[in-house]
Amino acid sequence: MKKTLLIYHGSQMIIERPTFGKGNTNNDYGLGFYCTETLELAKEWACSSETSGYANIYKLDTDGLSVLCLSDGNYNILNWLSILLENRKFRISGDIAIRAKEYISKKFMPEYQSYDIIKGYRADDSYFSFAAAFLNNTISLAQLERAMILGKLGEQIVAKSEKSFNSLSYIESMSADKKLYYPKKLARDNGAREEFRKEKSRTAIENEIYILDIIRERWDNDDARLQRIVLG
Repeated sequence: MKKTLLIYHGSQMIIERPTFGKGNTNNDYGLGFYCTETLELAKEWACSSETSGYANIYKLDTDGLSVLCLSDGNYNILNWLSILLENRKFRISGDIAIRAKEYISKKFMPEYQSYDIIKGYRADDSYFSFAAAFLNNTISLAQLERAMILGKLGEQIVAKSEKSFNSLSYIESMSADKKLYYPKKLARDNGAREEFRKEKSRTAIENEIYILDIIRERWDNDDARLQRIVLG
């Protein structure tokens, strides 16, 4: 990661000084300040159907900060999923899904809480029906991996520690008009849902691996069959 980053936070208000310890604990990577390196994405995230918003722009000095990058080739999709399962709240029902969640949390949870910064893939609400399908053994690991790419939901940079908050320098805020950016946000979400639907309906190849295979064969985090996540 570069020593100095220009990052954007989408919000319905101007935020010159982000407050450490404030926010939603049930976001992808837990409590933190969620940003992106893409201005257009931040503007989309800032808008709702009823209100316009702002893309707040900051300089982040990463010198001296510990950074966990989940898309640098050292981690796999089950590492990412285990973190989401710990933080995001979504309904899991059925014995298989409950057993799968427990196994993934036990075997694939990376140590992430101590890092100052986390960079990783973004999951919105449309993704979780797909995650639930994987936990229920109805889609394969390969389908889950493809869904992450097909959704095109982008990466996010999350300031987790007080030290990382102190490394943010506010630059300015740019307005985001709901008439322009909410339709873009909606189109991105609908596009992700459609790609997920297509992938879910695809007939799995005979030798694809499902969560029950992973549990029965006692896969762990070092299993060579797990593809590492590398995103550009």
